[in-house]
This record gives sequence, structure tokens and C-alpha cells, in this order.
Amino acid sequence: MNCYFDVLLKLANKAYKRNEVPVGAIVVFNNKIIAKAYNKRTRNHDITSHAEIIAIKKAAKKIGDWRLNDCDIYVNLEPCSMCKEVIKQSRIANVYYLIDKYNYKKEYAKTNFKKVSEKDYSFQQKKYRELLSKFFKLKCKR
Repeated sequence: MNCYFDVLLKLANKAYKRNEVPVGAIVVFNNKIIAKAYNKRTRNHDITSHAEIIAIKKAAKKIGDWRLNDCDIYVNLEPCSMCKEVIKQSRIANVYYLIDKYNYKKEYAKTNFKKVSEKDYSFQQKKYRELLSKFFKLKCKR
């Protein structure tokens, strides 16, 4: 496991040298690194270009499935809420990180989420529920 954290430090240094938040992430399957990445949000002009998400995408491509059930992810810094959700959705088994997020780091909460009125959109809501139900009944028999 120590060698994983050495790799993470190298990835974090790469990010730092490129003026990115110095975070690296690796995905491990059967004790072998199958994907590694560092933050590229500024370089890519992409809010989702966090190290964890890039590494997960690479691992999914390598395995040929978005489900990473038997994989672990190692990260320098505790993942943000976006990355935590992606990690959960990808079904990664374990997350190992070195340090907690800084207390002073603000989570941005300026976005308002508003459910539309059922009275105004009941037909569309009904149709969409039917579509979702049909999809999961037909496609997801796991």
C-alpha cells in the first residue's frame, strides 16, 4: 500500500506543477494499478476533471464496464461530494485517502434545486415514470 501513496504524491506534484489543485488518484484491481490521474480542471476547463473522476473513467474503459465492484481507489485528499457520488455510483469497494478536506474549504451551495409542480407537469411526469420503470424492468435484471 505504501507504493500506492508514493504514486499519489508524484501525481499530486504533476498537478501542482501545472497549476492545478495537487490531488492524484489511482484505481487498483487485484493489487495492480489499472488507472491513475491527477486534477485537470483548469487545463480542461471542465469542472468534472477531478483526479478521481478521470481515474474512474480510465479504469472503466480498461475493464470494459462502468461497474468497478472489485476495485479500490486511493486519493491524496478526501474526495469532494461530487467525487464521492461518482465513486459510489461506480460501485468501487473501498476508498483510501491520506488527509481530510480542509475545514476552510467551502462547498458551493448557491445553486437552487426546484422540483416542478405536479399540477403543471403531471402528464410529463407520468410518462417519464413509465419510461424509467420500463427501462429498469427490461434492461436491469441483475
